[in-house]
Amino acid sequence: MLSEGIPTLDDIDVKGKTVLVRCDINCPVDQDKRIKDATRIRRSILTLKELSEKRAKVVILAHQGDPLDYQNFTSLREHRDYLEKFLNKKVEFVEDVAGPFAQEKIKKLRAGEILLLENIRLYTEETIIFEQEVKLTPEEQCKTYLIKKLSPLADLYVCDAFACIHRSEPSLVAFPRILPSAAGRLFEEELISLLKVKTSPKKPCIYLLGGAKILDAFRMMDRVLKDGSADKVLTFGLVGQIILKAKGYRLGELSEKLLKDKDLLAYLERAEQIVKDYEKRILYPQDVALDRGGRREVSILDLPEESLITDIGKKTINDYCREIKGAKTIFLNGPAGMYERKDFSLGTEKIWKAVANSQAFSVIGGGDTIAAASKFGVEAKISYICTAGGGLIRFLAGESLPVIEALKKKE
Repeated sequence: MLSEGIPTLDDIDVKGKTVLVRCDINCPVDQDKRIKDATRIRRSILTLKELSEKRAKVVILAHQGDPLDYQNFTSLREHRDYLEKFLNKKVEFVEDVAGPFAQEKIKKLRAGEILLLENIRLYTEETIIFEQEVKLTPEEQCKTYLIKKLSPLADLYVCDAFACIHRSEPSLVAFPRILPSAAGRLFEEELISLLKVKTSPKKPCIYLLGGAKILDAFRMMDRVLKDGSADKVLTFGLVGQIILKAKGYRLGELSEKLLKDKDLLAYLERAEQIVKDYEKRILYPQDVALDRGGRREVSILDLPEESLITDIGKKTINDYCREIKGAKTIFLNGPAGMYERKDFSLGTEKIWKAVANSQAFSVIGGGDTIAAASKFGVEAKISYICTAGGGLIRFLAGESLPVIEALKKKE
């Protein structure tokens, strides 16, 4: 059992049992809606393989598509092909979720067989709009169609969708209230790795926060500094620019317009308070790269500039790399600049490689963060790559998370 009071596969007997497995195999797709990165499918294989080898009857529940865009709710048929490839085993697929056809397929499963149901986003109660607008309690979610139709057919429920821990949807929080439940191997791995950063990091522990998702950074920054789990927070990207504004620097018309257009200046007051409370523990860029038909670096003392800030400068890179070299625990989320463009990828590339080459226990998470690790070829040297994005941030920020609470063993 995990320290959070959550049972694992070691705590349940699955032989001959029908097991509902909630995975997160939501993959990036191209313009033709074909899978272009199957990492999440690959990471889910360990649990599915173990359950099948232990002679469970495995039923996979999963989603595909941004929860706010119904046009992305594509079929999981291609996901089946990847599952078969990675498992080296036949996986049956049914174009139904909980209707009569799916129910009949589940009833006919034999020990060791694996069945993938269709995209559960096709059910309204499994969308974020339903979650945010209808706001059913977990008890009320137990009465939804999906739960009422599938729970009588199952003996056990396994959650392996750590990336969804911040969601309150029936497939995530209702099944654990009805069926004996446990965390899958990926869920277990993710939770243990993040607890190393959150509750017992080796010191010094540094957080590197960047990118454009200001809410994510400020969601955790105050907490990790206040409780001492982070010794220092190093900022860059738009997060760093907000901190510069909080320190009283004028960035220039284009950069400040970008912050305004993205509604990020709303975080300025919060940033000012954090800077005031933790001045010596918040690091911010000392120089930046500008887009002047190419890369040009200037000190922050020479701001404001008319050109757009697109990266951190070499002095900041060197300062941050020294902090990284001396760290024992590192958490990294969000790029340092416009890393997709060669002229402005220097900060992200140097920082990512410094983290990869450090002796620290390092954890990264978030789509752009992982994509940058892949781009610069450092994935294999990162201690742990988390599949979660928003859930990861909320977990490290100490928020109560619906799926964690649902899986905790009840007396």
